[in-house]
Amino acid sequence: MRVLGVDAGLTRCGVGVVDGSLGGRAMLVAVDVLRTPADAEIGARLIALERGFEAWLDAHRPDVVAVERVFSQHNVRTVMGTAQAAAVAITCAARRGLPVALHTPSEVKAAVTGEGRAGKEQVAFMVRRLLNSPNLVGPPDATDALALAICQLWRGAAGARVERAMSALATGGRR
Repeated sequence: MRVLGVDAGLTRCGVGVVDGSLGGRAMLVAVDVLRTPADAEIGARLIALERGFEAWLDAHRPDVVAVERVFSQHNVRTVMGTAQAAAVAITCAARRGLPVALHTPSEVKAAVTGEGRAGKEQVAFMVRRLLNSPNLVGPPDATDALALAICQLWRGAAGARVERAMSALATGGRR
């Protein structure tokens, strides 16, 4: 399975792609940060993000897109930009018929570190370790996007298996 993780942000938006399977090793495919100028008009910034997401979807052809679920912050302006960027990523994926999974920050941290309140440094350390990429450096937006992709790879795949099993039970084992 190939997962595109998106750590949404209006100024800096992390994007990362991993390949792997439930219970298997995750492998780094690509990672970057899409950037828009803070002084540009909001419409232009959202269009730039859309073009960036579309380019990543074209280049990497993920099976699923994992986006960080927007949570309440003290800074309303920050949360609005995050929500707008996330909506653009979700729209681009939906336009292609790709499933989109939303994960909370604590869920992502727990998936990659075992601790839902882990710090950014611990998440980055574990992402490098899990992807066997000790030289992977970059802003937290990049490693957070990879953490989202890893979380979906492991937790999302497990959730899909449970749903299939429950569906099979409900239909008496018939599909």
